[in-house]
Amino acid sequence: MARDKGLDLVEVSPTAEPPVCRIMDFGKWLYEQKRKNKQSHKKQHTVVLKEIRLRPKIDQHDLKIKVNHAIKFIEKGHKVQFTMLFRGREMMFVNRGYEIMEEVLATMEECAKLERAAKMLGRRMTMVVNVK
Repeated sequence: MARDKGLDLVEVSPTAEPPVCRIMDFGKWLYEQKRKNKQSHKKQHTVVLKEIRLRPKIDQHDLKIKVNHAIKFIEKGHKVQFTMLFRGREMMFVNRGYEIMEEVLATMEECAKLERAAKMLGRRMTMVVNVK
C-alpha cells in the first residue's frame, strides 16, 4: 500500500504486540520535527548575569556611564551584578560603598528591582538587580 501511494512504511512502535506501522512521508516528517525543534529554541531566553565593577572613589560621571550600561543590560533581559572592590585603606570607607550602591539603585528604580541587597564579602561588596 505504501509503494502504491509513493510513501514510506514507518515502524512506530516495534515493541507492541503486533508491531505498529504507519504509512507516511518520512522525509517530510523529519523536516517538520527539525523545524518544530528550531522554533522552540528560538523562543527560549537564557538569563545572563552581567557584572559591573565599581570602586569607592568613582567619579559621578563614570558612575552615570556604568549605570547607563546596566540599564541597557536590564532592557535586554539580563540580570546585573554590581561589584564594588575595596583595596588597602579603602576598607575604612565601606559606608561610602553602601551610599554609592543606594545611589545606583535609586537611579535604576524605574526599570529594575533589587534582587539581592548590597552585602560585604571580604573586600568586595555585591548587589544584584533584575528586570522589573
